[in-house]
Amino acid sequence: METGSVLPQPGTKRPLEPPGQQLPGSGAGKAAEDDGGGGKGSMDSDAASGNPYAGLVSRLRAAWLSGRTRPMAYRLAQLEALGRFLDEKKQDILEATALDMGKPPFEAEFSEVLLCKNELHETLNNLSHWMKDEHVDKNLVRRKMRERMGGRTQLPGRDGWDVGMEMVVQRSSPEAVGVLQVTRLDSAFIRKDPYGVVLIIAPWNYPIHLLLVPLIGAIAAGNCVVIKPSEITKNTERLVAETLTCYLDNDCFAVVTAGVQETTRLLENKFDYIFFTGSPSVGRIVMAAAAKHLTPLTLELGGKNPCYVSDTCDVQNTARRVAWGRFFNAGQTCVAPDYVLCSAEMREKLLPALRDAITDFYGPNPRESPDFGRIVGDKQFQRLQRLLRSGRVAIGGQTDEEERYIAPTVLADVQPSDPIMQEEIFGPILPIVVVANMDEAIDFINSRERPLVMYAFSSNDKVVNQVLERTSSGGFCGNDTLMHVTLTSLPFGGIGSSGLGNYHGRFTFDAFTHHRSCLHRSMGWEALNALRYPPYNQQKLGIVRAASEVKRKSTCTLL
Repeated sequence: METGSVLPQPGTKRPLEPPGQQLPGSGAGKAAEDDGGGGKGSMDSDAASGNPYAGLVSRLRAAWLSGRTRPMAYRLAQLEALGRFLDEKKQDILEATALDMGKPPFEAEFSEVLLCKNELHETLNNLSHWMKDEHVDKNLVRRKMRERMGGRTQLPGRDGWDVGMEMVVQRSSPEAVGVLQVTRLDSAFIRKDPYGVVLIIAPWNYPIHLLLVPLIGAIAAGNCVVIKPSEITKNTERLVAETLTCYLDNDCFAVVTAGVQETTRLLENKFDYIFFTGSPSVGRIVMAAAAKHLTPLTLELGGKNPCYVSDTCDVQNTARRVAWGRFFNAGQTCVAPDYVLCSAEMREKLLPALRDAITDFYGPNPRESPDFGRIVGDKQFQRLQRLLRSGRVAIGGQTDEEERYIAPTVLADVQPSDPIMQEEIFGPILPIVVVANMDEAIDFINSRERPLVMYAFSSNDKVVNQVLERTSSGGFCGNDTLMHVTLTSLPFGGIGSSGLGNYHGRFTFDAFTHHRSCLHRSMGWEALNALRYPPYNQQKLGIVRAASEVKRKSTCTLL
């Protein structure tokens, strides 16, 4: 098997030695056996074990330790290079995703290019601010000043500081003043440090977007990165391996093409952070591999996203928004509405509205529509065919195995025990489950694993807010689908079995950043520290308490 891993000199590509035969699979494969690294998981133990990727990780770690990725100018240059990749390879991206899964050009450009560029521009516009040390309050000075200055916290500059200190001095004992004044010379701040060498494992359903968006944050945070695109979307994988490396510094960023066995070996290495997007079952494998080295990680997983439709809603608008979210990318979207919960009366109104929406979107025969995609592979197609046996086909249901085509389908008379309700669908099938009312819908949702997103449709804001307040999910979207993930200002991530951690915009930078707490004190004024040194006595304790105690603010309740 040829790997697409590329390294050393900028602008050149050198593949790694092929570790073995590439196998089809989800990308993370089976859990690796303990390599006997003695618990520390050092680079030397990886190399000694004969791991085929140890040299790659070691080389990137050396580049990171040299400080090469830390300057803002370097990070900006690499991010600008990503922007050129998106601009210059846009047509190649559209063609590769069309070959891999019949992705319509509109959907591909919107999801794979435009949203990536939004994330990139948000980062370029704000990186200098994000990177700055974040100075924090120093309890001994600022709190005393707030107390003495009637709660006013905004100090207009050096003069304001001196006025505040004068007020504190006037109203404090001489001993307490000594404790307070020494903090004027201190600096307390949060330093935004990169983790080091990080691994990004991307899925196949949005093979560019879900690779580049975390990569943008990893570069912005100053890390070196191993990038592992999905082997299932082979044309996109080839595009990334052959062209992305021509834009990035190959000493600090490498693309690894790998199947199940190779990814298992890759995960044996010690990384400083891992970012994985995929299924919960493979997420557990990745998490177990990370645990061997105590490596922090983000898991962007999935689940069955409920969509509650109340009796008080605009049926036509609801049907169009639900149909768009379910059938976008042929349903292969982790945040797609997975099933609808509604009353029997609403179901009878919703079904014809969904049929009209599907016809409006894709015509009388969606198979001939240029705007409807295909299932990514035979294995996924066969799994979806089996799920079609649940309930009753009310709309669609046509399939073509040779084209991997499954029509936009709506299932009625679905029972909670049916196979389609036991796993994430990840295809163009929408089951409708009947409930008596909102309370029953909420009980049904809360009896299952917490989803990646919760949807609620109602013309009554109180109903939407009730669903929001009484359920738990990674995200929430009222009266629409998918659109919450387009906002760089909102964190995107799961909870429980739907994921761990979040990203998008500033949150991606933070995900790949170690927030290092720092206090820098003056070497002078040692006499003022005597209050905290032994021998202790009650007088010292009283002074220290008066100077440093955090008191609860008084509250006033209006009856």
